[in-house]
Amino acid sequence: MAKQKKQPRPKAQTPKGFRDYFGTEVTVRTEMLRTIAEVYHRYGFDALETSAVETVEALGKFLPDVDRPNAGVFAWQEEEDGNWLALRYDMTAPLARVFAQHRNDLPTPYRRYTMGPVWRNEKPGPGRFRQFYQCDADTVGSGSVAADAEICAMLSDTLEAVGIERGDYIVRVNNRKVLNGVMEVVGVLDPADPAKFEDERGIVLRAIDKLDRLGLQGVRALLGAGREDESGDFTKGAGLDEAQAEIVIGFMDAKRDTGAETIARLRALVEGSTMGQEGVSELEEIAALLEAQGYGADRIVIDPSVVRGLGYYTGPVYEAELTFEILDEKGRKRQFGSVAGGGRYDDLVKRFTGQVVPATGISIGVDRLLAALAAKGRLDQQAAGPVVVTVMDRDRMADYQSMVAELRQAGIRAEVYLGNPKSFGNQLKYADRRGSPVAVIEGADEKANGMVQIKDLILGAQIAENATLEEWRERPSQFEVPRDQLVAKIRQILDGQG
Repeated sequence: MAKQKKQPRPKAQTPKGFRDYFGTEVTVRTEMLRTIAEVYHRYGFDALETSAVETVEALGKFLPDVDRPNAGVFAWQEEEDGNWLALRYDMTAPLARVFAQHRNDLPTPYRRYTMGPVWRNEKPGPGRFRQFYQCDADTVGSGSVAADAEICAMLSDTLEAVGIERGDYIVRVNNRKVLNGVMEVVGVLDPADPAKFEDERGIVLRAIDKLDRLGLQGVRALLGAGREDESGDFTKGAGLDEAQAEIVIGFMDAKRDTGAETIARLRALVEGSTMGQEGVSELEEIAALLEAQGYGADRIVIDPSVVRGLGYYTGPVYEAELTFEILDEKGRKRQFGSVAGGGRYDDLVKRFTGQVVPATGISIGVDRLLAALAAKGRLDQQAAGPVVVTVMDRDRMADYQSMVAELRQAGIRAEVYLGNPKSFGNQLKYADRRGSPVAVIEGADEKANGMVQIKDLILGAQIAENATLEEWRERPSQFEVPRDQLVAKIRQILDGQG
């Protein structure tokens, strides 16, 4: 009888483009999401949690950098009915479905915020993952640009609430109607036939959106015949001639020293386009509304270079950029870049209802924002571990569990050591690895005398590293206290550690 081939063990590795998040990373993210939610809630937005899976039909084709439906998503076909399902690639498409499905039960305008992971089936790279967190807020059912101004103000407040100081960020605002006006002037948009030149317009939008990454020459190439990247991959261009491309470049370079000057320049660029003039007037109104609320050019500015790559935007668009410098992996200085973006998408719900439902919203890239805060040293990435109750006698586990129960009831994070208690040194090594601030020790002698030993691990580590013997005597790091003073003494130590 032939010997059965032994099955190879599966590789213990994270799939390409994904990553695992451990203790402190999850805790820090949760705290930041809580802070963001507080700002959104203060602005009157309600929480919504949608399914991670949508029908491909509901998601539609709105991902940037793809030229065919369903590209860029993780999708599969159901055996029972042949329908295609996919993991959500953003939080906006599911919102459109939710509002269309439940519109008779929801207030209008409907203001919601949501937080959670999204998935993109695209080529991963450094800092670019296939699963990442987004944090969105949207207003559905209001066509007023006051809703857009409010989103921009809320985004500014949110960045400051999580620790991005004023001067380290800027919220940039533009209007897709203005860009459409430019395209009309250039000749790649026909208001009487919106479907005409659709592919060319999509390429122009994506090209402008890549200005920071590709530079002016890269954008010029995409506006023209196309561009070949370092790997040899070729991206088809919009096919504009040199004169047409220069008009688009002029639009990107229209920002002036003041908002009023920028708006005047944009009016000149879209002369002859009704849609373009309407977009400029909307920008002017947004600027006035923000100024009335005290949001000046140090926080929010009109900037024509913002277009946003997604194809569903129909009006004002906005982007939050962090302006401080960081060092890249080669030690070169560079600005951190965008951490949030959004805009108005008045046609998205129409796909379901057949009726125009105005909507506008913002999406914050949670992982990028966390990375930015870490780069500025504004994250506490050394969160304190639990108080560890050591085990000196395994037959008295009930006593030790009683101690942690008291600590937990007092709101103190605590655990009993559940490994092999044979080596006390290993127990302290475990506490050190957990980042524990305090260890509790109760042997047979302490138990008989109604006492307990409490070891300040933070102070002990500092003394062992820096202090002289005399200082050690003056600042003891281990205390013996009556058993009934366990909680009070640990609370005192933790307060002293800050």
